[in-house]
Order: sequence, then C-alpha cells, then structure tokens
Amino acid sequence: MPSPQPLSRVAVLLVTAMLSFPIPANAAPDWSKSIVDSTMKRHTPATLGGWGYTRGLYLYAQYLVYKRTGDKRYLSYIKEWVDRFVAEDGSIQQSFTHLDEMRSGTLLVILHAETGQAKYRKAADKIRAAITGYPRTSDGGMWHAKGKVGQLWADGVYMAQPFLAMYGKEYGDGAYAYEEAVDNMAVYFKHLKADNGLLWHAYDEQGDEPWANNPGKHSAEHWARAIGWFGMAAIDLLEILPADHPRRAELIGIVQHLARGYERYQDKATGRWFQVVDKGSDARNWTETSASAMYTFMLSRGVQRGFLDARYRTVASKGYRGVLAKVSVNPDGLTDVRDISEGTNVGDASYYFNRKRNTNDLHGLGAFLIMSEQLRTLG
Repeated sequence: MPSPQPLSRVAVLLVTAMLSFPIPANAAPDWSKSIVDSTMKRHTPATLGGWGYTRGLYLYAQYLVYKRTGDKRYLSYIKEWVDRFVAEDGSIQQSFTHLDEMRSGTLLVILHAETGQAKYRKAADKIRAAITGYPRTSDGGMWHAKGKVGQLWADGVYMAQPFLAMYGKEYGDGAYAYEEAVDNMAVYFKHLKADNGLLWHAYDEQGDEPWANNPGKHSAEHWARAIGWFGMAAIDLLEILPADHPRRAELIGIVQHLARGYERYQDKATGRWFQVVDKGSDARNWTETSASAMYTFMLSRGVQRGFLDARYRTVASKGYRGVLAKVSVNPDGLTDVRDISEGTNVGDASYYFNRKRNTNDLHGLGAFLIMSEQLRTLG
C-alpha cells in the first residue's frame, strides 16, 4: 500500500480525542491489542464479512488502536477490507437504501486522508449524494431504511450522522452536514425520549406498526444497544462540530439526559447494564456487553469534555470494570468477549430477553475497543 501521508485535521479529530491518557508502566494488559490481534487471527479481510455497519464499527475502532500503537498491520487490514468493495475509479457496489449501509463510510474518509487515494473520496461522495435524496419523515428524520416507511430507530443516527459530519468538515460541506446531522439527532430525540432518562427503541410516523399503537407512536421497550448507539453519535458529533456551533447545547442536553438514565439503571452488582435497561429485576433479563461499553464510553468522554458532572466518572469506572469482567483468554490464547446481543429488530420484552448471547460478535468488539481506548488506564 502507498506510504501513509500526514493525516488531515478532521480525519484525526475523533481519533486524537481517544488518546488523552498516558499509559503507566504498571498498566493492566492491553486488551485493545489483544482483541485486534485475536480478531485478525480469526478473520482475514476477505472473511471478515460484507459491507455493513458491524464491520464499519469494528474497523473504525481498530483504527483507533492503530493510531495509538502505530502497528501498520492494523491499517493494512482495514484497507484490504475496504478495497474489496471500492474499485479504482471510486465505484462502490452499494445502493445505500438503508442507514446501516452508511456507517462504513467513515473508513472512506479516514483512508482518503491516510493514503491520498482519490478513489476513497469518490466512494464517500456516493454516500453523501445518497443522503441528499434519502427519504425522511415530515419533520426531517431519515427513515431507518427505505423499506421502513416513516420509521426512526435510535440506532440509525450512529450509522449516518457521524459520517455526514466527518465528510462535511473534511470536504468543506459543513454548512449542510452539521445542520442535517444535528437536525436528525433532534428529531429522533423528540420522538424517542422517555422521562426516565432513556430512549424508546423506535418510532413510526404512521403509527401502523403493531409496536406503535400508542399516542407517542413509539415502541414499548428500552433496548440497551439502541440507546448506546445514540449516545455515541451525540459524542462523536460534539467532537466534530465547531466549538462555537449554535446547536452544540442540544447535543450536550442529549448526553446529559442519557447520563441520568445510565446512572439510574446501572446494575449495582456488576456495573453493567441490562439488555432491557429498566427491567433488571426480571429473571429473564441479562447484562449486555456492547451496550455497557457504549454507555461507559459516553459517560467517560462526557466528564472529560465537561458535558457531565464529575460524579459520572464513578459510574463510568464501574461500567469499565464490569465490561472487563466479560473478557478472557481462551485455551487457544485468543481473547474472547462474551454476552454480546446479536443483531436485533424492534420487539417486545420477551423478544429482547431471548436474543442470542454471542461471543466475539463485532457489535461488542467494536464497542469494547472504543471504550477501551478511552478508559484503558483505569486498570
């Protein structure tokens, strides 16, 4: 691959924010490196899987580890995976009819900055063009998918809005990108906000989905990972938006709302959070690792940036240690992360309780790495 060029300011914006703490000599094991090395042994770029949000999440997180360690194998792996889908002329075989298809676009912005190869910018342009004409609710929220008419799912904002903001800052499109990204966060939040500091999983503008048969037209449960995606999206946008942007306060308000819910429902015994966040007393419920990592990251970064009161540092520390309890080294010498919910649609409580509890699911590996790069000095 070409020799890396200096990374441009916007492409490193989220990355440099992750690298805030020096590592003491007596630090705990570097679980980030262990997880990346283990994942690379389990999967080549050709076998990691197709274009999709879980690979986009995981490989973005692997890039954070690359930036800290300088291990060029980590970047080469990301590039080889992306090059499976992006041709030399910048064409990319994706329709972008679903928000989930947009998450991996962050890798295009990063690789364009790292390598200078125009094909990555051209491919990113295609996602940006798809966003302009993407269908929206009457108040401007991007549908979760073109086939899910009028539906807003809390996880959807993380799939599209950080990419849009990164693209806008990198390529001089901020006037549109920043406003559109914050608009979507605000519209989603308006429809999904619950009084207990959490979010409902989904909203249906028409109200004709079985789960939306109520005055608010929202689903009935607080699914953990959907709420985690939302909090990470708010943090990522705050890292990108200019310091004087007039709508930063809206995003900070979202972070503060969620922090109250995270604090309220953190499991006292484990420090983690439950699959259905507010139903920890139900014997069918279980603490879910990917969401717990996401919540921990948001709380820690929120305190670090001054968005949250210092008391939330304790909540984040308990969450971090709770997530670490789900990490182990197996007899083959590879690192495992347990109790990660498989991909999930909208359902009732029993549906969420009964989701498969995976080991080394990319949802959890990516979330773990993002959390780990923020908090790894806590030991």
